[in-house]
Amino acid sequence: MAGRSLYRAPDGRLGAGLLLLLLAAGMLGSSLLALDLGATDTSLSSVPQLFELAWSGHAASAESEMAWLVLSGIRLPRLVLGIATGAALGTSGAVMQGLFRNQLADPGLVGVSAGAALATALVIVLGDGALASVLQPLGPWAQPLAGLLGALLGTAILYALATREGVTSIGTVLLGGIALAAFCAAFTGLLVYMADDRALRDLSFWTLGSLSGASWRAIGAALPFLAVGTLCLCFLASSLNALLLGEADAFHLGTDVQRTKRLAMVGVASLTGAAVASVGIIGFVGVLVPNLVRLVSGPDHHVVLPASALLGGTLLILSDTLARTIAAPAEVPVGIVTALLGAPVFIWLLLRDDGRISSL
Repeated sequence: MAGRSLYRAPDGRLGAGLLLLLLAAGMLGSSLLALDLGATDTSLSSVPQLFELAWSGHAASAESEMAWLVLSGIRLPRLVLGIATGAALGTSGAVMQGLFRNQLADPGLVGVSAGAALATALVIVLGDGALASVLQPLGPWAQPLAGLLGALLGTAILYALATREGVTSIGTVLLGGIALAAFCAAFTGLLVYMADDRALRDLSFWTLGSLSGASWRAIGAALPFLAVGTLCLCFLASSLNALLLGEADAFHLGTDVQRTKRLAMVGVASLTGAAVASVGIIGFVGVLVPNLVRLVSGPDHHVVLPASALLGGTLLILSDTLARTIAAPAEVPVGIVTALLGAPVFIWLLLRDDGRISSL
């Protein structure tokens, strides 16, 4: 009976084991597709030949060297960064929805993304000018650190505004986040006005979201923040489950509600800051992925959090593959693809309950 419950829930939904297995298989298949497709003719079919040449010690041809460069230096870094970023956005969305007890919440709702975007825009526009002496020694760490600090600073401001006598008001966090997002957007617009042609081009492309800047150095700089943040948030599953009953009931069940809010906000800020700094602003992943997971698994965060990480990574690498190939050799920003795919689903979520926005 226990083995059956792992793969089939009592209400007919997919069990946790089967769902996670299917999502892992989907991520594997999507990863192979991402490595196989691109603007060039290089495909995974050339991999056995490359290993055969390496094993035999024979000199590789120029064509084989180019294939290896495309696979290991371009497509594989994009794949790794896409999985990590998609997982971070999916997990952050699930945590925010659990914290607010609303299926339409995501990191952008409380200004976290806007704070990270403003800090990153400062690096892009002023990195070779007024802030050069500070940022140049940081090398590839400059952007992820800036995004992380911007998100954490925004979160700290919201936390201070919303906390009175040791209790944080979620409603105040929401309203303050809207104001913070507008404030950061205004300053980002000012930076756009100040930017030169090069910085303006980089800033415009980054704002639309793209994995084109993926490299092993960039991944090394961002991955620690993304991985640690994702793992930390996964330990909040039990507390988020208790919060589904309301803060008062969660408190009586023994949950440290204030600690849960604090850890959730800091964890989401860390993930979102690193993600935004690495690939730009990518919408809809954080709000759609957890809802799609709940449709087939239910609200248990022990399942929703890891499943959102798997589905978020899969969705982003599929979107990036489409962005790289739909107009090849040109590249469409991946944020445009996720918006085109996500907007109809978002509208469907709004209308699913007879036009009412439902709560978790």
